[in-house]
Parts: sequence; structure tokens; C-alpha cells
Amino acid sequence: MRRFHEEDLTGAEFRESDLSGARMVGVFMQGAEIDGLVSDLVVNGVEVMPYVEAELDRRHPVRLLIRSDEPADLREAWRQLQDDWAATTERVRSMPENSEHQGVDGEWSMVETLRHLVFVHDSWFRRCVLGLTEPFTAMGLGPPSVTDQDARASLDEVLAVRGRQASTIETWLAEVAPDQLAKTAPVPDDDRWPPYAKGRTVRQCLGTVLNEEWAHHRFCERDLDKL
Repeated sequence: MRRFHEEDLTGAEFRESDLSGARMVGVFMQGAEIDGLVSDLVVNGVEVMPYVEAELDRRHPVRLLIRSDEPADLREAWRQLQDDWAATTERVRSMPENSEHQGVDGEWSMVETLRHLVFVHDSWFRRCVLGLTEPFTAMGLGPPSVTDQDARASLDEVLAVRGRQASTIETWLAEVAPDQLAKTAPVPDDDRWPPYAKGRTVRQCLGTVLNEEWAHHRFCERDLDKL
């Protein structure tokens, strides 16, 4: 266990780090920001995550639809998510040239974010929900061990792929029934990404796609605000 005692960590950045079980005692925090998969976070003796989750639901009602087990709610969630991305696309087109390729504070640019969602679709919908073994889309952006980090694509090229993927999901959602959502996902029996999907339900795998769409749209809007 690493211990920091009377250390000055002003401006420190922890990225893709596991802080499970971390204790911060007698610390001074002002202007700090935490963004990630956080649960059971206790601040001065108060479990704060229920308040955080409730506030996120208030600000983003689509999260309630994303968590639903009803196909109609999931269809509406997908429609709202796609509408949000369409509005953001129009926004970035009105900004200075190449804004879609600019990252902020070491984060992905909009195009890189969309490329990541192409990879999410290939991983969690095409492979896990549909059980297909087709190769990942070349422009997709995922872990370095899985995808080509040096791949390049224009906004229009990524949007064309995203449009085809969205059509596939919309067609599937139009016909899916609750009992199908509850079944174990037909994840191919190989060692390809994602490594921890086996045993999950179809609903859980679809939920990963929807959550990634929502979370990365929020990140993208945040960074466009800064630009």
C-alpha cells in the first residue's frame, strides 16, 4: 500500500487508476474534480453517492430510461441519445474549423470519442448482444492491445459508420421482447474483447452501450464548452 503523508498533491491527476479502498484523512480539497465509476464514497461520514446519482437523474432524465427493463423505454432512451448527438454534431460544425479534432485537458476529441463509441458498438452490441464474430471496425478506438491507436478518420467518415450502427440497434430494439433482454448474452466463445462479458444478460450488455453513449456525450459537451 502506498501512503502519502504531508505530500503536496496540488494539481495532481490520477487517470485510469484504481483508488478502491483509498482513505483521505485530514486532507484539504478545494476545486477538486472526481469523474469515474464511483460507489460507496463517504465524505466526512456521509455516503454521498445516492445524492450524486439522484442529482444526475434530475439533470439527465434519460438515465431513468436507460435503466429500465421495458423495451419501449429503451427505444426512447436510444432516440433521445441519438438526438443529443445530432445536436452536438450541428454545434461542432458551427465552431471554428477542426474543432472536432481538438482535445481538451488530455481528453479525447469529439472525433476520437465517436470512434470509441464505434468500438463500444462492435464490442457490446455486435459481439455480446448479437453474438457475431466479425472483426472490429478499423476506425474504432479502444484499448491499445485491441485497436489501432494511430487510425485516422474525418467527422463525416465516423458519422457514416455510426449511422449504420444506429440503424442496426434501432431495428433490433423495434422487435426485442422483455424475455429476450433477460437471457444470457450470446457472447462468442473466444478470447477477444470484452473479456468480462460472459455470463451477463442481453439487457446488461445493451445497458453498457447506452451508458457509454450518455457518458461520452456529456464529456464531449463539457469539452466543447471549454473550446
